[in-house]
Amino acid sequence: MFTTNDILETIKMIQEENLDIRTITMGISLLDCIDSDIDRSCDKIYEKMMRLAENHVKTGEIIEKRYGIPIINKRLSVTPIAILAAAAKGSPVKFALTLQKVADAVGVNYVGGYSALVHKGFSAGDRELIESIPEALSSTTKVCSSVNIGSTRAGINMDAAALMGRIIKQSAEATANDHCFGAAKIVVFCNAVEDNPFMAGAFHGTGEPDAVINVGVSGPGVVRAKLEKMPDASIDELAEAIKKTAFKITRMGQLVGTEAAKMLGVPFGIVDLSLAPTPAVGDSVAHILEAMGLDRCGTHGTTAALALLNDAVKKGGVMASSSVGGLSGAFIPVSEDAGMIDAVNAGALSIEKLEAMTAVCSVGLDMIVVPGDTSAETLAAIIADEAAIGMVNSKTTAVRVIPAIGMKEGEVLEFGGLFGSGPVMPLSKFSSAKFISRGGRIPAPLQSLKN
Repeated sequence: MFTTNDILETIKMIQEENLDIRTITMGISLLDCIDSDIDRSCDKIYEKMMRLAENHVKTGEIIEKRYGIPIINKRLSVTPIAILAAAAKGSPVKFALTLQKVADAVGVNYVGGYSALVHKGFSAGDRELIESIPEALSSTTKVCSSVNIGSTRAGINMDAAALMGRIIKQSAEATANDHCFGAAKIVVFCNAVEDNPFMAGAFHGTGEPDAVINVGVSGPGVVRAKLEKMPDASIDELAEAIKKTAFKITRMGQLVGTEAAKMLGVPFGIVDLSLAPTPAVGDSVAHILEAMGLDRCGTHGTTAALALLNDAVKKGGVMASSSVGGLSGAFIPVSEDAGMIDAVNAGALSIEKLEAMTAVCSVGLDMIVVPGDTSAETLAAIIADEAAIGMVNSKTTAVRVIPAIGMKEGEVLEFGGLFGSGPVMPLSKFSSAKFISRGGRIPAPLQSLKN
């Protein structure tokens, strides 16, 4: 039962503290669209996605008006396209162009699922799809790609890590005249999840229903505002306040997801209760950490503060919904978080500190801009480091790194909108090329043997 105070508090969260639903994402299985004729497969994809998602955007807009809750993005995710590419003869780019055609027709912001799962090796269609990513992303504006190169059970496919270093570099070069944005639409995962509603890493897992609605909530501004009113609170009291706030945010996501699923006639899947920041003033995960007492995000104590935040968000969220899933916790993308950008510019936050923080946050190195002359081998080594953290700690980690072609350390790559702007961060000057060139697979850790 909601009291008057609960309702007024929620209204304040929306109007003054940037509370929103970051995305409602419809996941669609394309397994019944597999065909040896790629044109026929694309026709099946278009027909099915249009039939299921035709009213997806309209439904989100109705819910926004009905409840006064901002829904920032309406998105689609699909079965990893490499599975369809394995059966079809022809360039996988045709699939990307079909996904773009659907996105334009139904009006969604992005479509995720130009993806491959290669954590234990390459099967039919995987390498061909991965090699096509630069062309696919430079030929489309709304298609996003992800590749899973490792898992706790399988280890790390180092051949895939090396390949993805090259693909990211090529994608940035192919979109050099568009802020290198192709690389911003690629995520390289370890322990990827099947029900993630957030881009660029969303794909519809093979264990999911034929169609499903997943919701991603946000609300860093709400948590920050709460903690700023508690200047003398103990750590225990901060954790309790975050849990209660996460509970309220998640309940809103549950309401929106349930309503959207009912209106669209598909099952409700999960609420991903990740705190997803934006460049907007006050909507920053870094500012939450600073509200806890850090002079600047990145200083000593930042990893501990982030661990506290992530844990409290999860505990509050699971009390509010029995359908929590996805990634769930706190995102730390640099370009999309005003506080992170300020911390980098102040010299407080380095890529090494960010890597340490990824051991306790929701995902990993997200929206990191690096010098344009960074080698493919260095990019692959960054991917491997992050995958190792995920593999050993049995958690999802990811890398979304953008080589800013033609730019050097200290310059700024402007994206605009939710993607913000990214200061070009310095990397180690020492080479990892010999290690990356060895290829092979890093074996799964001992903790993978849980049966």
